[in-house]
Amino acid sequence: MISIMTNGFFSVPKATCETVKSYAPGSKERKEALQEYKKMISKVTELPMIINGKKIKTKTKRNVCPPHNHKHIVGHCYYGNESHVKQAIEVAQKSKKDWTEMNWEQRCSIFLKAAELLAGPYRQKINVATMINQSKNIFQAEIDAACELIDFLKFNVKFLTEIYSEQPESSNGVWNKMEYRPLEGFVFAITPFNFTSIAANLCVAPALMGNTIIWKPSDNQTYSAKIIMDLFKEAGLPDGVINLVHCKPEVANKIIFNHPDLAGIHFTGSTHVFKNIWKTIGNNISKYKTFPRIVGETGGKDFIIAHKSANIDELTTAIIRGGFEYQGQKCSAASRIYLPKSIWPQLMKKLIAKMQTITIGDPKDFSNFMNAVISQQSFDKLKKVIQKLKKLKRLKYYLEEGMMIPQDIL
Repeated sequence: MISIMTNGFFSVPKATCETVKSYAPGSKERKEALQEYKKMISKVTELPMIINGKKIKTKTKRNVCPPHNHKHIVGHCYYGNESHVKQAIEVAQKSKKDWTEMNWEQRCSIFLKAAELLAGPYRQKINVATMINQSKNIFQAEIDAACELIDFLKFNVKFLTEIYSEQPESSNGVWNKMEYRPLEGFVFAITPFNFTSIAANLCVAPALMGNTIIWKPSDNQTYSAKIIMDLFKEAGLPDGVINLVHCKPEVANKIIFNHPDLAGIHFTGSTHVFKNIWKTIGNNISKYKTFPRIVGETGGKDFIIAHKSANIDELTTAIIRGGFEYQGQKCSAASRIYLPKSIWPQLMKKLIAKMQTITIGDPKDFSNFMNAVISQQSFDKLKKVIQKLKKLKRLKYYLEEGMMIPQDIL
């Protein structure tokens, strides 16, 4: 890798939000998405690990099936062991010098190129991969996998220039300068299934600042992860900057959390897992050459508050979209509603009527508002909640009627 010295104060292209396409009947983008879906769903794609730009296949492979069609295989994902994690760390460390010394505007240009490709030839590839792999409808995939990731790539560059331009004041006879450098080691990115854009950005953000990355995506997002790596490769990202590994979490954790060169964690996932990560790093703090930076976004409870003057139709839409878009599998999903008793009777009627119109099915049918939950584990968890609520409803009935409570409810 050659870094060419340049003279000039460069202004990066103005960052603007990507326009969300409508996918209305008869639209060009709708036709393109349906064609790409038909193409991708009809073939089996190899999903190897990517270490130093090389595709790594092993004897251990798992079938990748759409959550909405368990019997249909769309990919073979190859899983590694401790040796592959060690190899990825070694590559990340060797690649760091050249990547760090590359001029910042050259690093930026790579990710701006990725944004251009994503807005163009990769748009439907990433959207459809997300539809197939994570069972998102086209409208949810468009705002996530395409638009939000394009925005991340563009605005990250904007934020980098703002950070680099923040300099200390100087006094007479003194020129104070601050140079920003990457962390001393590698960054471990652990990413979720529910947002393709977040999965990519947890790698991109630290990489843009000169860090090299070990990326462990969710087992339920390996298909779209492959498209992301293809995108970065075509945009010109050097080999070894982002290294993709597939393995059991405990395999990666055993090596990475005990490695002296661990410099940072970039995580999105459950609160329980993040607490364990933080605890493990704390217990191992004497093993590290530096203090690992720990960044985590975890689950929460989003809510809706309504005033008595609220428009009932708009409130109904907000509750349904907030609670049930992408099957509620978002940190932004509404799970609490606070409202005056006075508007509940009217709201309840409209809410029930509207919910009965929700269609559920394969994302290739654009009329389906909801699709499948991500896994059997998620399905079983929701099933238990529904069964519990049905029991509570029956219990309430027997108590109100003063009747003996059946044994199956207790």
